[in-house]
Amino acid sequence: MKRMFCLLILATALIVSAADGYAQNKNTQNQNRSNKGKNAKNTPQKTEPVNIQLPAYSNDCLFAIELQPDVEYGPTTAPQGAGRIQEIMRDKSNPNIFEYEHNSVWYKFTVPYSGNLEIEITPNSEWDDYDFCVFKYTDVYFSNHLIQNKIRPLASDLSRKDTTGMAAATPKNSKGQVVAKPRSKRQTKATLGMKADGKKNFIGINDDPAFLKSVPVKKGETYYIVLDNKSGNGDGHTIKVSIQVESYEPWVLFYDPVLKRNVDVDLLILEKNTDNRPIVKNASFKGSKVKMVPGFTYSLYAKRDGYFPIYKEFNSNIFKEDTLMRFNLNRTEKGTVFPVTDIYFDDDGNLLPESEPSLTNYMQMFNSYPEITIQVKGYVQSYAVDIEAEQKLSVARAKSVKDFFVQHGMPAENITITGMTQNEIKRAAAAALNKHQAFKDTKVDLIITGLNK
Repeated sequence: MKRMFCLLILATALIVSAADGYAQNKNTQNQNRSNKGKNAKNTPQKTEPVNIQLPAYSNDCLFAIELQPDVEYGPTTAPQGAGRIQEIMRDKSNPNIFEYEHNSVWYKFTVPYSGNLEIEITPNSEWDDYDFCVFKYTDVYFSNHLIQNKIRPLASDLSRKDTTGMAAATPKNSKGQVVAKPRSKRQTKATLGMKADGKKNFIGINDDPAFLKSVPVKKGETYYIVLDNKSGNGDGHTIKVSIQVESYEPWVLFYDPVLKRNVDVDLLILEKNTDNRPIVKNASFKGSKVKMVPGFTYSLYAKRDGYFPIYKEFNSNIFKEDTLMRFNLNRTEKGTVFPVTDIYFDDDGNLLPESEPSLTNYMQMFNSYPEITIQVKGYVQSYAVDIEAEQKLSVARAKSVKDFFVQHGMPAENITITGMTQNEIKRAAAAALNKHQAFKDTKVDLIITGLNK
């Protein structure tokens, strides 16, 4: 009881002082960045990766680091010490936890959708002996219950590091005593964690190292992972959690038809079913597979300087048959042409209601650049029986499209209209009659004519 009372007081003190700790840590990082910038002017800088500094007090449960599913955290610096509270201490009633925390760090995450929990932990060095335990969050007294050993882990890996074949490589002095290895020489990485093909939920001290079996979890639940490194002079690690479900993983690409190649974009994809959880947030997305849950709705936003931004909302079930989502990036420069095929007119050139979805997409695109001016050019399919009438019909179609844009907020002075010339109608008819070519499917062209500054 005395131990518990002291720890509770300490936990309260930690909450009060956390802001100061975080502020000091931030100031230190800013100073380091400043010094690095000064040194760069005089001395060439090495391009070695910089590890993430673990936040202050993250070796205590109260200040666990929030993880996002499917997003790697790390590589980190090495955990140092057990924090100010020893939440973990093995006893006879709870044998599947550490004997105590050595150099620990706490993580937590909230499950976005039901499935099986998977964890992947990659030590920066294979010399380090990492153990970990997984707990399900209970209530506001979670930390206190941990201290009292009232909460059992859902899974734990306590196995000793497999040192078979490493003895010869272990640094020793002239007396045969093991000495600290040089920190600049990192060994091959070895992962641990939880996977679907794991066999056990608990791996003991004397068991062979292996992946634990993934556990079923439900949407909205919160889980804590405590990772402990027994090596006092250890390195850091990278950690990633994910929820294993049946999923689609289409390639998402962005294509420049002028350059005729894929280009990178500033991309954001939100998962609507999980309160707009960002599943992709990348300022330089170069194209990759993206994991999506069947039946979920997603919103995609992409932008790149010199191009119209892209917005699309879609259901992932479209990937039952298709494994590729490729977007054409349309340039905002003068002369860019958008051929429109999926709109419909009556015999007098008036727009039919079926045309609205397609034209609405173009309206959203043009509204992102309100200073842009366009020309709408109408087309007809004609055998040149009445060239004058067909020419008037092509202009009427262009006017109907302009009227639609104006009714939906586009300034009328930003839009001009035109139709096919008589010679264009004759050439199209001759090609269809004499050369047996099909008529163009294009109903109108939307042509950028300039940008009003």
